[in-house]
Amino acid sequence: MPDFIDGSEAVSVHGIINWIILLIIFSVITVIGNYLGYHHPIAGSLVGMGILSLITLIGVWLERELPFNISSILYISIIGIVLAFPGMPTSDFVLHYVSQVELLSIVTVFLAYVGIGMGKSWDEFKALGWRAIIITVLVIAATYYGAAIVAHIVLVATGVPAV
Repeated sequence: MPDFIDGSEAVSVHGIINWIILLIIFSVITVIGNYLGYHHPIAGSLVGMGILSLITLIGVWLERELPFNISSILYISIIGIVLAFPGMPTSDFVLHYVSQVELLSIVTVFLAYVGIGMGKSWDEFKALGWRAIIITVLVIAATYYGAAIVAHIVLVATGVPAV
């Protein structure tokens, strides 16, 4: 299977086609999970994923085309915020369809993709040694507990009773 994401890949027809193929596969799997898990209509979810995929494609293209050393995540975030900002003509359309795609549907597919990527480079990961495995586990645990602590503080601050 060819690598669909190559961080060093310049903007080319081949690179854009690879991203489009990846985003189509990602979108179809997400829409299926969104329908099965959350019972959102397939048509609305497809439009929502189409919007998210188009924003992603533009962000990746801007990262590689513009001379600034800025991550595509920043471009994608800015584009999404501008399109969904209240008062923008695109706001109602974007919010309506993107809200039909559950975050957990997207995250599930993304984590499966990351797992496949890890499986492909498992030998390289093992070569880092036992210290890298311990650090990885600690980073994951700290991230989880840190997020739980922040969520707890926000919930208590907004008046939700602590359990």
